[in-house]
Amino acid sequence: QVQLVESGGGLVQPGGSLRLNCAASGGRFSSYVIGWFRQAPGKEREFVAGISESGGRSNYANSVKGRFTISRDNTKNTSWLQMNSLKPEDTAVYYCAARPPRATMDFDYWGQGTQVTVSS
Repeated sequence: QVQLVESGGGLVQPGGSLRLNCAASGGRFSSYVIGWFRQAPGKEREFVAGISESGGRSNYANSVKGRFTISRDNTKNTSWLQMNSLKPEDTAVYYCAARPPRATMDFDYWGQGTQVTVSS
């Protein structure tokens, strides 16, 4: 129902910041929970952050708590992930995804991903 496109990735030094953007189209954005995931080479895709359809609740992987912030603006059909104090272990392809708010539903809609590389 919804199409997602990530942007904002790039090369950054340790301790630096990036803001990733997820632009949605083709569906009612406010009807979906939005999640950010990442996958490093040779590793499973892992959950990074999620935000409820209204933006009222969010949750984070322990590895990024205090450093990353997930947000959304339903008037602009956009979610973003502010990434601060980046570490080399944050290097991965980052994906945004969408699912209905029912807790039993999977994330069925995915963007193509954007590369984040943290290196000196």
